[in-house]
Amino acid sequence: MLLGVVLAGGRSSRFGSDKALAELDGRTLLAHAVDALSGWCEYVVVAGRETAPAPTIPDWPGPGMGPLAGLAAALHLARDEDYACVLSLGVDSAGLPDNLPDLLGAHLPKPVPAYVVSQPVIGLWPTATLPALEAILTGTGRHSLLAFAAAVNARAIALAHPPANINTPADLSGAQTRRQ
Repeated sequence: MLLGVVLAGGRSSRFGSDKALAELDGRTLLAHAVDALSGWCEYVVVAGRETAPAPTIPDWPGPGMGPLAGLAAALHLARDEDYACVLSLGVDSAGLPDNLPDLLGAHLPKPVPAYVVSQPVIGLWPTATLPALEAILTGTGRHSLLAFAAAVNARAIALAHPPANINTPADLSGAQTRRQ
């Protein structure tokens, strides 16, 4: 079973406003991310927000620790609810391939950690990776998805057509133009 998580707890400082609520094709980026995961996962949550078009969970161990804290919250939920893996997306990821879970290896009998090279927040994380993530978040080292990926020997997957990474209003405009 696959749990989907939208990592949406960022401050959107480069965007200038709450980018999760910015619209692409008449729908919020948050709704796009939830819908994408809903097509692939048995259950979808949004980490780092209080309100969303899906159930929300607070970051672990607390807010303000970046996407790793949202991923840790999702891995805790996955472990507690007997999900094998978490499929993670950033709220700012758009233009994802239809077969993303397969590209990351979700179809394998025993999936291994994997992430998209161009956007490490897009990844497949078995629940067995939770102790390594907890160690990073409670330790003094680098708190980054790439540090976590290295710690769990995650496979780096390059996509033929990297998805849009919407961090600024110009990125949103570019994503809109590419979709037309």
